[in-house]
Amino acid sequence: MRALIWLIGIFALAVGVAMVAGVNDGYVLVVLSPWRAQISLNLFIVLLVAGVALIHVLLRVLARTLALPARVAQWRDRRRREKADRSLHDALNALFEGRFSQSLKSASTAYAAADGSAMAALVAARAAHGLQDDTRYREWLDHAAEQGKDSEVARLMTEAELAIERRQFDVAAARLAQLREAGHKHIAMLRLESEVALALGRWEELLHILRQLRKHKALTLEQAAPGMRRAHIGRMQELEASPTALADYWEAIPSEELQDRGLLEEALPLLARAGCAARARAQTERLLEERWDSGLARLYAYCAGSVDEARACLHRAETWLERQPRDSGLLFALGQLCRRTELWGKAQSYLEASLGLKPEVETHLALAHLFDTLERRDEAQRHYRAAAERLGGGGAA
Repeated sequence: MRALIWLIGIFALAVGVAMVAGVNDGYVLVVLSPWRAQISLNLFIVLLVAGVALIHVLLRVLARTLALPARVAQWRDRRRREKADRSLHDALNALFEGRFSQSLKSASTAYAAADGSAMAALVAARAAHGLQDDTRYREWLDHAAEQGKDSEVARLMTEAELAIERRQFDVAAARLAQLREAGHKHIAMLRLESEVALALGRWEELLHILRQLRKHKALTLEQAAPGMRRAHIGRMQELEASPTALADYWEAIPSEELQDRGLLEEALPLLARAGCAARARAQTERLLEERWDSGLARLYAYCAGSVDEARACLHRAETWLERQPRDSGLLFALGQLCRRTELWGKAQSYLEASLGLKPEVETHLALAHLFDTLERRDEAQRHYRAAAERLGGGGAA
């Protein structure tokens, strides 16, 4: 439809021009002494339009001819960039596929084609790292560093990540410190910092980082729990020589983090050695009331710091026994509490019942110590031998 309209318009214009030309009888006189030329006005107009068009075409041809070297240079530059992009794509694809040699080759091509590309250099560094080629790894990192500030964050993150893989945690810590000093702080960086802090035993720093990750919803409580547990236990081991400091540290742990049963199980023996396990008694009882755990119940005896506390713990544990009559962990804890309160017969009965349900080295040793206290040497030796046999046979069943 549009073509038809254009066609009609052109014909109409042609008819109009023909009609105007038909009634136009003017002429143009051109005088170039001593010559004269007289032509019709219509012909002059046609010649004028044709001349202008011709000059325009000649100027366009001249301009394009003069611009040809620049256009060729642009074409070559475009081809070079296309080659660099294609090579970088191939390098990344090969890297993710684990074909490190091919990735290194393609990244080298991309770097050369792009006259130095930080991204290509970093991909080549990762490929060289995958090949365990330390020399080329360092060379490509140096090439990436030459590209200036624009690629600095990517380079430092790459160096930190690969240093962690190589277990060069001091190097990783230095690179991450550079990023932090520059004001950078994001989730991927926090994750790397948590790995470094864990490896270097920086427990307070690890706790701080894991709490930040939880705050940013990058970790759930369940995901953060193993790292937090390790950090708390590590810090508590550092404070073990100072019972007061250890007790204060335990009291300062947020209640949400104390819901980790694994933390409580590892902390109870540690607190008991420092003489402040009674601080964890209420939390232990609360967790056992919420959900029964035989392993945690086994450690309940640690919560008794004095004889009076042992009696109170014994009373509470015997109420649990009504609900858990065949729990070997609870029976073991009852036996240990009876030992503390010098209820020798009940201690023997509870420990033997626990041993009958689940033979363990620790139970044999508890009975051996009990019989040693009662000066029943033969029975003590029998349990010592049984514990040694179980240890020699690979531990408790």
